[in-house]
Amino acid sequence: MKAFKLLFVTLLLLGCNKEKNRILIFSKTAGFRHESITSGKKALLKIATENNWLADTSEDAGVFTEENLKKYSAVIFLSTTGNILDFRQQNAFERFIQAGGGFVGIHAASDTEYGWPWYCSLVGGNFDSHPHQQNAVIHVTDRTHPSTEMLSEDWKRFDEWYNFKNLNPNTKILGKLDEKTYEGGKNGENHPIMWYHEFDGGRAFYTALGHTNESYSEELFLKHITGGIKYAIGNSKKD
Repeated sequence: MKAFKLLFVTLLLLGCNKEKNRILIFSKTAGFRHESITSGKKALLKIATENNWLADTSEDAGVFTEENLKKYSAVIFLSTTGNILDFRQQNAFERFIQAGGGFVGIHAASDTEYGWPWYCSLVGGNFDSHPHQQNAVIHVTDRTHPSTEMLSEDWKRFDEWYNFKNLNPNTKILGKLDEKTYEGGKNGENHPIMWYHEFDGGRAFYTALGHTNESYSEELFLKHITGGIKYAIGNSKKD
């Protein structure tokens, strides 16, 4: 009986000391800066707390070193824009993904690092243009993913709807915009707006949603983001 109690206490202590998953919320901008970044950071930190993850926020590209990135299960690019990493930092991030790390891109993450082909393939495409903000309908084509399992087949919401170029054909599409439900779409009947894929040893999730401040207090959008982060973390070595 004493041996059983000792084993139970040992297992309990091991469970308490289990290393938590840690995420990096990165929001450096070298181009347009979204007002919603502040709201997005607060929402993502709250999501991390609710899911028992550790979380850091930064706009310092100096955190992108091979050694520092080792402590993260996933890196989130929250409406980053422009060229934000130098070649050494790019190399460190590539090695992070190749070692099984996760990536989450939110909204303007696709308006980032146009001259870095590896990143374009990771995020899944480049921002091209957008019309005025308005309501539109997303046809959710895959409702089995953690980021979409809570959604209905047709998801109507208000946002800034991106048109894309250089789309990676190897991503797995989660939802497409119905261009008949709003003005200014340029991708036609095949207009992906959120997707995921395994890439170069890691996992990537991208959603073009999240331009507005209101997005980050919208229950379904927050569940969508949470599911995307869970996918990116995957079977982390910190699980």
